[in-house]
Amino acid sequence: MSFLEEREISQAVIRRLPRYYRYLGELLENGVERISSNDLSRRMKVTASQIRQDLNNFGGFGQQGYGYNVKYLYAEIGKILGLEEDHNIIIIGAGNLGQALANYASFEKRGFILKGIFDVNPRLQGISIRGVPVRMMDELSAFVKENDVAIAALTIPKDKAVDVASMLVENGVRAIWNFAHTDLNLPEHIIVENVHLSESLMQLSYKISRYNEEHQR
Repeated sequence: MSFLEEREISQAVIRRLPRYYRYLGELLENGVERISSNDLSRRMKVTASQIRQDLNNFGGFGQQGYGYNVKYLYAEIGKILGLEEDHNIIIIGAGNLGQALANYASFEKRGFILKGIFDVNPRLQGISIRGVPVRMMDELSAFVKENDVAIAALTIPKDKAVDVASMLVENGVRAIWNFAHTDLNLPEHIIVENVHLSESLMQLSYKISRYNEEHQR
């Protein structure tokens, strides 16, 4: 059993890992070789003790009086996030959001290989988005099996999402990136990451309202 399997890592820590990865990547691009938890704290606006606690969940990577080796820590967090492996991904729904995701060039940089885009609109059939043609939904089952698709992004109406997600799972998809405004009732072993854009906007609205109230007093 590995160190990670021996303990349960909190979701809050896991949510912070991509931020560490992004900031460390920026440091690498700027030629920074090492950084202290205090300096990283100032950049990320996370306390130094929180950074040390988070990284200690995975064994700790710093040295007293030296700090963190940026290149090494970047690589190790990438391994923890599974980014050293390639993951085949498809997008269901070739509307505005689906096309925006397909055009996101950083997918490949992170090991996410866009294999296919699917839609029900025959007018979109054959249209290519960054070299990937839009296919019709009747091709989906066979395509998923033949291309070892691990992840499916759903950018479709919520009344279609549940049935499509179930069909994807039946054909071997192991994770759903769900942009549909509905909860998916799937088997426990299926990984679901829900992205509720409207909820994020409402949180932003709340923060703006509180800010306005405080500055009008």
